[in-house]
Amino acid sequence: MDVPSDIAIAQNATLYPIKDIVKTLNLSIDDIEPYGHHKAKINVSEVLSRPTKAKNSKLILVTAINPTPAGEGKTTVTIGLADALNRLHRKKGDGKLTTVALREPSLGPVFGMKGGAAGGGYAQVLPMEDINLHFTGDFHAIGAANNLLAALIDNHIYQGNALSIDPKQVFWRRAVDMNDRQLRNIVGGLGKRTDGVAREDGFDITVASEVMAIFCLATDLSDLKQRLGNILVALDTDKQPIYARDLKAQGAMAALLKEAIKPNLVQTIEGTPALVHGGPFANIAHGCNSVIATRVAQHLADYTLTEAGFGADLGAQKFCDIKCRLSGLAPDAAIIVATIRALKYNGGALKNELTQENLSALEQGLPNLFKHIENMREVYGLPVVVAINHFVSDTDAEVELVRQACQAKGVEVALTQVWEKGGAGGEELANTLLQLFENEENPSSQFQFSYDSDNSIADKIRTVAQRIYGAADIDISSLAQSKIRQLEQLNLDKMPVCIAKTQYSLSDNAKLLGRPTDFTLHVRDISVSSGAGFIVVMCGTIMKMPGLPKHPSAERIDVDDTGHITGLF
Repeated sequence: MDVPSDIAIAQNATLYPIKDIVKTLNLSIDDIEPYGHHKAKINVSEVLSRPTKAKNSKLILVTAINPTPAGEGKTTVTIGLADALNRLHRKKGDGKLTTVALREPSLGPVFGMKGGAAGGGYAQVLPMEDINLHFTGDFHAIGAANNLLAALIDNHIYQGNALSIDPKQVFWRRAVDMNDRQLRNIVGGLGKRTDGVAREDGFDITVASEVMAIFCLATDLSDLKQRLGNILVALDTDKQPIYARDLKAQGAMAALLKEAIKPNLVQTIEGTPALVHGGPFANIAHGCNSVIATRVAQHLADYTLTEAGFGADLGAQKFCDIKCRLSGLAPDAAIIVATIRALKYNGGALKNELTQENLSALEQGLPNLFKHIENMREVYGLPVVVAINHFVSDTDAEVELVRQACQAKGVEVALTQVWEKGGAGGEELANTLLQLFENEENPSSQFQFSYDSDNSIADKIRTVAQRIYGAADIDISSLAQSKIRQLEQLNLDKMPVCIAKTQYSLSDNAKLLGRPTDFTLHVRDISVSSGAGFIVVMCGTIMKMPGLPKHPSAERIDVDDTGHITGLF
């Protein structure tokens, strides 16, 4: 079957008016603020003041094995599964509803290496072009709030520096939603005296900013404003902390975000309600959509599917240890997405040979999947289903090998073809998931965290490294050790850790594929996102401002005289 490009499928799809999607959620037009014909913001307080749709609403986390150049399709499977579940609800006539809660794409990857990020094939959220580009302006608002704080800091220093901010101890960086390595490290304030105070500065990509993390972890506007005020921005000349509230910044920052904080309502190709809101990267931030969107989705549906970025060692770990810890959310099950191609790549097969049957490489790559299964089941106490995202090159023997290997470990496996067939291609997975909940003999969720946040920073890092990644130990640089001592002195050490590392390996070395053992996790630097409520741990060579590849996706994207976009994915 020849499947058109993602953007061609999206542009040929028939979208329901947003008012019809609102009716699906049993809401009224007064509960939303329309953004055109097919997008809307949800008025959260009004919605949450009403009774929940289901007393035992289920929250399902969709995660994956470590990403590879072969692709895994986690978001695509999440969307297709939501459509499949609603197909089954309609067939059964049980009156139940499934929603999906996803992250917004960042312009950096859209114009960089990845292209569009709103699902793929016949499992997409729409309108695809809007979601991948400016959408409802949330990311612009987050960047503006971030840079307002930066401007207030530098203006305070210029205007006499009543707080005695040490220009050499300003932690707050500017942000832009684009991959731009040129801005990683800059010097600002050059020129005349009236042009500001010269100091070293830099930019992070917006999705790695603390404002993005705060935005996604806040429970409401009041909580958002308080968290913004708690941002540690600098030290004074006596090495005492300066917070955003000391600069009276939190009110204005919250004002810029008052509309953005409302979750965005859109739809899948098959008309499933989708809340797309917030988008931190999982390799350099906590990698989950907003708490507000997840709560609203769960409030309005019987089943809510949400994803966490990259593999289970990053997104799922942070979903459990950060998002759930700080919000009170608790998942009922986890789905781990894998592809035959990616498993063969983890087993040593070359990228140009992945379409060829290779049972040996596949078997060698399975330990990567097994590690993620063990993490979800044994560390976090979640029932697990493995979803094989099917490609036409997969052979029956390869699929059967994965099935038997997983079933030997007591894990159910389902084949998905949602990219090619939409919701119809996800019904096997949907049935497997429902049976997991409906069969009383199946174990229920015994959700727990992987560590106690009151432990020392080093112990928390070591626990994640050893229990989740499989490391032998950690090595903390002298710089990071000094940062840890500083946080201990400031009583800012009793927070969960957000480890930033490569997404391509369980380790901090992108070249160590499969299930590496006996490696050391190298901790390069430490910082605190006190407003978000976690400690950032920089490992290996990971950085908070990516660069563009030699031939970025932007070279293929165009728009004609009628406004018709091509090349987006």
